[in-house]
Amino acid sequence: MKFAILSDSHDHIPHLKKALAQARKAGAEVLFHCGDLISPFMVPVLAEFPGPVHFIQGNNRGDPHLLEKQVARFPQVHFHGEFAFLEVGGLSIAMVHYPDLARGLAATGDYHLVLCGHTHVYKVLRIKEALVINPGEILGKEGPPTFALYDTETREVEKVILAD
Repeated sequence: MKFAILSDSHDHIPHLKKALAQARKAGAEVLFHCGDLISPFMVPVLAEFPGPVHFIQGNNRGDPHLLEKQVARFPQVHFHGEFAFLEVGGLSIAMVHYPDLARGLAATGDYHLVLCGHTHVYKVLRIKEALVINPGEILGKEGPPTFALYDTETREVEKVILAD
């Protein structure tokens, strides 16, 4: 199974649509968005992904009440608030926006994957048994927009740069 891991789209609909298309083409079955999606109008865009979608808030929160109202329209989209703790594809996954908190969660030894964002910079590191993945940014503020693909069988992470 493949996971698409995105973060920091900051209401950039064209880049989010491109990322979703590339993730689908690469065979991603589950999508994780690690925060700073921001506006409720982004939820229907996320819902274009054909599989389960999990997202959390970042430091640019938007309106959580309106986000929840939008999510209610799409049964495959799940809004988890500040943190997400999930079992997907046989893996224990934690998701938080901030890398410092992600490193702390990874250090507990309780998770296979810890997903984060916030810095807008792609980074993958191992802490104990956990792989910490920051997929960079969909926005494209700090360079080309990026996201990550994770293969649950090979346990490999691939950096994906959005195609023009």
